[in-house]
Amino acid sequence: IGLGVPIQRVLTDNGMAFRSGLFSQACLEMGITQKFTRAYRPQTNGKAERFIQSALREWAYGHAYANSDQRRAALSLWNHFYNWHRPHHGINLAAPITRLSIPRKNLLTLHS
Repeated sequence: IGLGVPIQRVLTDNGMAFRSGLFSQACLEMGITQKFTRAYRPQTNGKAERFIQSALREWAYGHAYANSDQRRAALSLWNHFYNWHRPHHGINLAAPITRLSIPRKNLLTLHS
């Protein structure tokens, strides 16, 4: 769903996927400035690290799945819950979607 949030810059760790020419080219083509965190400084990438911890605890290992396909299928549902319904302590127990200035009259058309 396009929520009208333009991506201007991306801050990533120094993983091979983000250092690749393909990722750099994609950023360049979309006009996105790419920056890297300092090595061995997880504090710099704290929000991403926190998201990964939550995903592992609540989605990947939070339920018993019969196989990887079931786990993969559950990811989009969990991601929706995480962004639209899950209370986040860092933003006064609100869901991240509330941080966007989306007209409330259109919220139901965006929400699925």
